[in-house]
This record gives sequence, structure tokens and C-alpha cells, in this order.
Amino acid sequence: MSVRIEPPRTTRRPRPASHRPVSPPVPISEDFAPAPSPDGRRVAFLSDRAGTPGVWVCQVDAGAPVALPVGDEPVLALSWSPDGQWLACVVAPGGAPRTELWVLRPDGTRRHQVAGFGRRSAALAGWLPHGAVLAVTETDEHGQAVLVDAATGHRRVLAQGDLLTLLDVTADAGTALLRRGPRNARWLEVLDVATGVRRRLLPDTGRGSTDQGWFGPDGTSVLARTDAYSELAALVRVDLTRPEQPPTRLAGRPDAELEHVTPSADGQRGALLWNTYGGRSELSLLDFASGVQRSVTAPGEVLGDAVFAADGGLLCLTAQGPVQPREVWLVDPSTGAPRPLRPDTGPRTDDAGVAPQLVDLRARDGLPLSGWLYRPAGPGPWPTAISLHGGPEAQERPGYNPLFQALVAQGIAVFAPNVRGSSGFGRSFVAADNLAGRYGAIADVAACADFLVDSGVARPGQLGVLGRSYGGYLVLAVLVNFPGLFAAGVAECGISDFRTFFAGTEPWIAAAAVSKYGDPQRDADLLRDLSPLTHIDRLDVPVLLIHGANDTNVPAGESAQVAQALADRGVPHGHLVLAGEGHDFLSRTNAEAARTATTGWLTRHLAARTTVVG
Repeated sequence: MSVRIEPPRTTRRPRPASHRPVSPPVPISEDFAPAPSPDGRRVAFLSDRAGTPGVWVCQVDAGAPVALPVGDEPVLALSWSPDGQWLACVVAPGGAPRTELWVLRPDGTRRHQVAGFGRRSAALAGWLPHGAVLAVTETDEHGQAVLVDAATGHRRVLAQGDLLTLLDVTADAGTALLRRGPRNARWLEVLDVATGVRRRLLPDTGRGSTDQGWFGPDGTSVLARTDAYSELAALVRVDLTRPEQPPTRLAGRPDAELEHVTPSADGQRGALLWNTYGGRSELSLLDFASGVQRSVTAPGEVLGDAVFAADGGLLCLTAQGPVQPREVWLVDPSTGAPRPLRPDTGPRTDDAGVAPQLVDLRARDGLPLSGWLYRPAGPGPWPTAISLHGGPEAQERPGYNPLFQALVAQGIAVFAPNVRGSSGFGRSFVAADNLAGRYGAIADVAACADFLVDSGVARPGQLGVLGRSYGGYLVLAVLVNFPGLFAAGVAECGISDFRTFFAGTEPWIAAAAVSKYGDPQRDADLLRDLSPLTHIDRLDVPVLLIHGANDTNVPAGESAQVAQALADRGVPHGHLVLAGEGHDFLSRTNAEAARTATTGWLTRHLAARTTVVG
């Protein structure tokens, strides 16, 4: 086992000597998900500065942003129509996974709903190149690909099927690109809209997943992100006029995974986001015709939400880092020079924050693992919390996390590992926890605990574990599988029983999860043994359970049944249910309530002492 200590891109700022306790940092509002106007003169974006993610519009390099009247429900995604007349907003009523699609004029007028009615959930694929026609996926028990006129609401259904997502449509709406399949095993299909005939884009290699794609400029080719041909995801082009030809590899790296590709409106170039080892981002611009790729200075450690203005003269993205809240940046594609959307304020930082170190270690079976270590001031060992991300296909990256900073301010070290099943490390690693491989993921958490104690980071007897979504499941799983290893836990929105999860979650979530967790009937014995509730009698340390009342991804009953089981046995526990929230806590007030509860719980039960500086 080894510790890698890299010079962090964002460093801890010096503080004056003091003998006062360090107060937990107050989270800063964040701006994200930019949507530039077609001419690149304005940028709409999402911000939680008013308490809940809403829509704001700002002139590029001039003036203060203005909020648009989009209602009280949180907005998750945003896009500007190619004709400049409409903004499309994906809205999450009650914060729940079922979403609606609304449109409004850029001045805030004529707001109306166009998709996601009733029990259907709506996701936006994009716009047709001309006018204001939306390409939408609606999902309930099945998925359907739909074209919707923003002004009139007129709908045209292109296709229906299980686990179906619309990715792109040609300019004449004659051909559609569909994504099919469950998690980590997806493929693309090309649909002839007139005949209804579909054909698979790439041959079935029996491995990997193809999850992003779009048509080339003339509609005779498809560009796709896939890891079906290499361990790390790469960009390939498929010639639709010569389907017998193997795909052409356009971009790939042996040292980084291609995370996302954003094409320009004319299809001539793309912005490529690379996920380097550990989770830091790199950005490059690729000319599809020449194959020339050039690097662009990354304005933060983790990048996302890249989108071109329709005229191609502006690239917008979101940047963040351990002490850098999410903010919108602009890139001139001709020069590659980045600048913040709000130059008057400059890059924002959290002066009280600390930058983490990237750590390498080995699982108990020898599999290489890594994670990010946040150290309090002063010498160790410290009370330590292991934080487990969701997904499981997500990744722990050096982004902005107020909870980690709050724990460090209370003298608690935080280790945020990427156990097997995490993304960013290749297709074998992300699939290593499928089905019975989940036992290995649970054991990885125990290996992290052993490493932290053996390396002098963690103080024995003062180890805690926390996580949300799949990470919340892992918290419960490791507590029942390794009793005595941890002194306390916090499980947020976690699965406790796979039987009740599959019965209660949204049908499309259940169908897509079978490839990761197992089939509720065929793998019933495995899922029963992997369910923490089956072995809840082994859990005997204080546990805080947090859940959104409106969660229909992992229903709130998953936490409630654990709370009841612990109450029946007299095990100390807390149970916090947040009204008006779904699976993700989108209200700043509720998110802060969860952070405060988590920090207080771990500080109390790990007997942490507030850090003193000076």
C-alpha cells in the first residue's frame, strides 16, 4: 500500500494564527448547467442562490444575472432553442425522480408544460436544428421517444420500448438514434422513422456499454462514446452507408477515460471531457474532419455541463474544486482561453476549506483502489469518517463538498474512496461489483478502514462511515458484515432490502438495475443475503438515517424499516425525514439540515474534538 501526495491544484489558503475553534464553513451558492443563447451573447444557467435551483440569465461579460419566474419547484436541466425563442426546463416536482418538461420565453413569459404528464417522467435530448421542436424521452413502465413543438405542444411519437432513451434526430426527423439496455450494458439503435425498422449501431461484443451518441453533420454517420472496444471509453465514428465496416476510432487515451463529448451545432468539432486517474478533469477540443485535438486549460479540478452556443463561437461549462464551488465558465474555441461568466467577482473560493490528497491502496483480494483523503490541521491520528459515493457507477472526485469541509473543521479526517463498481477506472472496474461481486465492494470498505488505521490516519475505535444512495446501502452493508469495525454510521437514502426496493422503486429504475444488483426472482437468494435488513441483528452501533419524503428512486420506507428494526432492539439511532425532497436534496435549507445532522452525529459518536489552529 502507498500514499500518493500530489501538489493540489487548489491549495489551502493560509489563515492567521488563532486559538479559537474553527467554525464549519458556510456553503456558498453555486451556479451550474449553463445554456447559451444561439448568438452567444447571453447565458442562462441554474443557481441555488435563492434557495432552490432556478433559472437565471446573464449578459456575457456585462451586468448582473436576472432570475426568471419558473415556479417554486427545483429545475434540474436547461436548454436554449436554436431559434432563440424558448428556454426548456426539466423540473422535479417535490424533488422526486419523476420530472416534467416546461418551456418559457427568455423574458419569462408564456411558461407552459409540454411533457412529463401524469406518471410519465420527461428527459430532454435536445432540439431539432431549426425552429423550436424538442426531442424528448418520456418514461413510465416503458420509454417513448417523442418530438414536441415548444409553442403548440403538438406531439409526434417516434418509438416505444423497454429501457429506451432518445439521443438524437436528423434534421429532417427521418432517422432517430436510440439508446437501449440496462446499466453498464447499453447499446445504440438507428431507427428509420417512416418504416419503424431499427438496427443496432455496433455489433454486440459481449462486453462494455455504449451510452452517448449523435448524428454527424449530414446524417450518414454516428459518433459514439463507448468502452465496447477498449478498457477506457473512447470516441468512435460509424459510417451508416457502410455498416459492414468496423468503427473508426477518433479519440482515446491510455491514461484517461472519455467522460463526455459535446458536439458543436454544425457537427464540425466537439468538446471532450477526460477523466484522468483519480477523477480530475481535462478538456480538449477536437476537429472531427482533421482529427486534430488540442488541450484547453481547465478552470477547475472537475468540469461538466459543457455546451456550445449554436453559432459555435462560445463554449460554456461548469467548473469546481475542493474549495471552489460550482460556477459557470466561458471558453473561446478559437483561442482556448477560459474566463468566468461573472468576471466582476472572479473565481470564488471557500477560504476555510482544505484540499485533499490522492491515496492508493489495495483491496483484501489485491485489487488496486484509490480515494481522496481530507486531513484536519495538526498531527494525526484523528477520528476518521469513510464517505461512500452513490451510483455505484458514480465516482468520488475532488469537487466541492461542504460536508467534508465541515467534518474536517470539527477535527474529523475524511477518506472518500472509489471502491469497485465506481466509474472512471475502466469497464472491468465498474463491472467488478455486479451481482455477487458486491461482496467484494463491501469488503473494500473494510480494507479502507484497515489502511487508515495501519497508516496512522485513523484513531482506532473512532472510525465512522457515511454515504448516500448506493453509498447509504454500503454503510448499512458494511456495518452488518463487519460488526465492531466502525463506531457509528450515517446512511442517507440507502437501500436496506432489495426485495422492497425492487417492489417500490420506479419501474424503469428497477428494470435498469437488474444488470447491477440481480434479478428479483432469479437471484432472490443472493439479493436476500446482500440486503442489510436480513442481518440487521448484527448492527449494534449508533446509526443516523436520512431520507427525502418524496423519494421514489429509493423509497423512504427503506430507511423507515431500518429505524423500526433498530428501535425494536434498542439500538441508538436517528431518523431524519426531509419534507419536499426526493432522492437528491435540492433545497439549500434541507441540504444544510442533512449536513448539520451528519456532522453533529459523527462528531458526537466519534468523540471528535474541534480543531484548534495556532
